Amino acid sequence: MVLRILLSALFVAFAPTLFAQIIHYQGQVRSSANAVLPGATVQLTGQNELRQAVSDQYGSFSFTNLQKGIYKLTVSSVGFATGEKVVDLQRGESLTETIVLTAAEQQLQAVEILGRQEREYNSTYSFSATKIATENRNIPQAISTVTKELIADRQAFRLGDVVKNVSGVSPVSFYNHYAIRGITQSSSSIENRLVNGMRTSQIYFNQPLSSNVERVEVIKGPASLTFSNTDPGGSINIITKKPLPVDRKEISLSVGSFNTLRGALDFTGPLNEQKTLLYRLNAGYEDAQSFRDLQFKKALLLAPSFSYVPNDKTQVNIELTVSHDNSRLDRGQPIFGATAGKTDLNSTPVSFAIGAPNDYNKTQEVTLMSSLTHAFSQQVSLNLSFMRQAWFEDLFEHRTSNTFAADSSSKPISTLVQMQAYQRQQKWYTNNLNAYFSFDLKTGPLNHRLVVGLDHIRFEIVRGAAQSTARGFINAAGNGVINTYNPANAALYRYTNYNGQKIPVPGVPYFDLKNPTYVIRDRGDYLFERSQILPASYQVSGLYLMDQISLGKFIANIGLRQEWYTDLANYKLDNETRVEQTKFLPRLGLTFTATKHINVYGVYTEGYQPQSITSLTNPEAGGPFDPLSSNMYELGAKTEWLNGGLTLNAAYFNITQRNILISANDPVNVNRLIQRGAENSRGMELDITGKILPSWQVNFSYAYIDARITDDVETLKGLRKENTPQNSFSFWSRYDFTAPALRGLGVGFGVNHSGEKIPWFTRDFMIPAYTLADAAVYYKVRDIQFAANINNLFNTSYWFGAINYTRLYPGTPRNTMVNVTYRF
Repeated sequence: MVLRILLSALFVAFAPTLFAQIIHYQGQVRSSANAVLPGATVQLTGQNELRQAVSDQYGSFSFTNLQKGIYKLTVSSVGFATGEKVVDLQRGESLTETIVLTAAEQQLQAVEILGRQEREYNSTYSFSATKIATENRNIPQAISTVTKELIADRQAFRLGDVVKNVSGVSPVSFYNHYAIRGITQSSSSIENRLVNGMRTSQIYFNQPLSSNVERVEVIKGPASLTFSNTDPGGSINIITKKPLPVDRKEISLSVGSFNTLRGALDFTGPLNEQKTLLYRLNAGYEDAQSFRDLQFKKALLLAPSFSYVPNDKTQVNIELTVSHDNSRLDRGQPIFGATAGKTDLNSTPVSFAIGAPNDYNKTQEVTLMSSLTHAFSQQVSLNLSFMRQAWFEDLFEHRTSNTFAADSSSKPISTLVQMQAYQRQQKWYTNNLNAYFSFDLKTGPLNHRLVVGLDHIRFEIVRGAAQSTARGFINAAGNGVINTYNPANAALYRYTNYNGQKIPVPGVPYFDLKNPTYVIRDRGDYLFERSQILPASYQVSGLYLMDQISLGKFIANIGLRQEWYTDLANYKLDNETRVEQTKFLPRLGLTFTATKHINVYGVYTEGYQPQSITSLTNPEAGGPFDPLSSNMYELGAKTEWLNGGLTLNAAYFNITQRNILISANDPVNVNRLIQRGAENSRGMELDITGKILPSWQVNFSYAYIDARITDDVETLKGLRKENTPQNSFSFWSRYDFTAPALRGLGVGFGVNHSGEKIPWFTRDFMIPAYTLADAAVYYKVRDIQFAANINNLFNTSYWFGAINYTRLYPGTPRNTMVNVTYRF
């Protein structure tokens, strides 16, 4: 009896504590776009209690053993407005809630240093387009984004596989070379790739690995105000992955068709308890053959980065990217040419390639980037960024002269291709500096987000670069080469027989399309013309002002830029020459919030691109040339649906460009360029991205483009431009089953369509339209996901580009990739 009384007394004394210990409060942090937010700081404050937690990789957090009472919940995450709410636990009941944070444009500035934490197809903001992190719906210009999640789901290991998901982007060749909105990127071989909004320079032959890519932005139309001299159709901007304040590790391995082996890792997290020092390490490796004869790729990428965040006002980031690429240049599939006005693209197999087994193309690239953001106050901040890039090329290749062989009377022989051999070594350096202040100001009823800054780009080809070329025809004595053949001087050449036809003996053996041979070629068999690539440099300096002015439902975007361009041939030599140009560039955009879900906009902008000879790197191109100038006006609408989870953007554009560099189609000098007077490209685009359901993501894009030659020789005026389909679309969707019996299982399906196109150098035939289907299956067990992708599901034969009869670019037949990814 005494024991029972004692136990009863203890129960009464400690009951409040015992019952209080079973109160739990848990939840999940999501963005307004319905994306989970890992790494968010969650603080729960009561009368006598303060608890803190960090949301995990799924955005989840939990507090246990809470006392009854009223609490204040505070949730913060980089790039989002801090969320606060009252949590009522007075009744002693456990609660589970979803906390939604909205993007804050002032805080988004830090995301480019601290990293994007969402794992969705949809990216709702851009930093590079306006220099200040701005939600896409408030930017008066079309921007298409492919996030790392879509890249991973499609197993898009190289940039060309990424941008096929973007409206209005059409590949030109196997290289990293595209037509955007009907305008082919610069006709020189320089690729002005943008990384984090800064310029890098290399020849466009090799597509970069995507292992360290956070997202790829295609900023449509001339963007010279923001990025200096850029292509009129648009700019492809690669955003690299940045360190995160939450531990996240991922290892990925893939195997597939054509003896493909790929691997990648992505490790990130804090290096100290205070989370002021963060790191990220990305690495990628590829060893792959091809459906094309002779072709292979071996590539390695290492990309460590560090962020220092001492307080909420200052962020510093340093990142290094080192890449090595060993491959052969694939100059495309040759065909026999037209007969009676008809062209048989199947006259040779799509695997058919021209070259030698000892050809190679080795490139190395080292890029160091650093950036600093510091807020002096809530109204004034400073942004500094610097990039230094070194790029090296070592090339030996056999390639066509873009023409068929000819007999002694200069009659073409459509089964023989005239060849040439190249050796080249060169090293380029590119430096970027960008510094600007941003101000949040108010003048009467107007709110201003003002950017004032300057940037400087310097590109240099260092002395010691050289090239050797073997081509032409052996002279009668057999001890020299004549570059061109003239039947009027037949006695000057040596001859041989081909199928009973008398033909001049070439400096590099013809390639027989009916009887192809692949033998190791001895360089000593050729008579090379040796030449140095003279040192050269160009420098671009710009002063710019951009003001984003808000008044009620209107946002005006006004930009002004003054640019100074200097081109130095024979750089630092006694005979150095200088070409100087200046340009004033305006941009005016207006956005109107029509409804809660719909913004409409209009914009006018201009572009400018110097085209002097040293920027082309090839003295055989000719020149100097007049600068490329362009202007664009665009009207569009940007909408958000399903609580911001799904975005729909539509645009109409009209772009005019002048002084376009094109091939001269000179059989004697295949590198010679000429200038076309003007071209116009206009059309419509539609992009839909995001979640229809929490487990169903989609990416859809469509483009109609009417690109025409408006000023050229009379026979070309009004005709369609090269490299551009009038209609194209892409679709990809992933659905993850939620039923208990199918949990962990997901499926993906996609379609790509491209209308017919005209080849780049010759207009004698048409590249036919094609439609492709892709599919994928995913299965996730805890932290491991298995994926199997089948591309070109129905094994469709197609060509996505062509230059002429000797250089067609066939698409890959049906192929599979199997991937396993472990996240921990």
